[in-house]
Amino acid sequence: MKFTIVSKGDERSNLYAKKVQKYLTDFELIYDEDEPEIVISIGGDGTLLAAFQQYCHHLKDTAFVGIHTGHLGFYADWRPSELEKLVIAIAKSDLKVVEYPLLEVVISYNGNKKDEHFLALNEATIKSVEGTFVIDVEIKGELFERFRGDGLCVSTPSGSTAYNKALGGAIIHPSLASIQISEMASINNRVFRTIGSPLILPAHHTCRLRPVTEKDFQIGVDHLSFLQRDIKVVEFKVAKEKIRFARYKPFPFWSRVRASFVSD
Repeated sequence: MKFTIVSKGDERSNLYAKKVQKYLTDFELIYDEDEPEIVISIGGDGTLLAAFQQYCHHLKDTAFVGIHTGHLGFYADWRPSELEKLVIAIAKSDLKVVEYPLLEVVISYNGNKKDEHFLALNEATIKSVEGTFVIDVEIKGELFERFRGDGLCVSTPSGSTAYNKALGGAIIHPSLASIQISEMASINNRVFRTIGSPLILPAHHTCRLRPVTEKDFQIGVDHLSFLQRDIKVVEFKVAKEKIRFARYKPFPFWSRVRASFVSD
């Protein structure tokens, strides 16, 4: 089996990364940064998001597993004290995976610039560069509302526990292929009105955002953020691709939610 390691980059994470690499190569596994069959993230959830973005073009052949070196992560569920147990499981056990839905983001521009495509494990956000964010929200090709506020967040089921939750969105089980649209500080008064609630769309529904006046926006995809100019439309939908997590021990979704938000 071919593997690679993505480290948070701090001294502690780098130390564990060296240990894991040595242990696995001692088991005659092959270290391969180009086409790994398993990607081991060492750090936290942010590190796993970075690993996902780095290898999102190899999802069919790659599975991910996370070791947390700080607080318990939602994706990184192995502890440093379990390194040897994890190494033996990777080297000796059959690979079992669970698949989670992803979000596809397509940005179309005015003029001749080609569309850009992104995949998100957690969420994508869109905000105005300056002033009030005003955009038309279309669902299944029909105008749903003209949104005014700070911005919008579109999340995956697994990402529903991240920024989406902070915005008051629902937590969705990853077995439900869907996306969720949550508002950021919407403007609601006698003149302007939005739905005021998160929207959950099934896999066969597409959401498109069309600028009303401003054409430049700050776009976020997981931990990445960049300015996009002269946007014509931004499309969100459940991606055809899925992320595959290597599971060497049971850790059900609701147990993860409880461990992250409820347990002492």
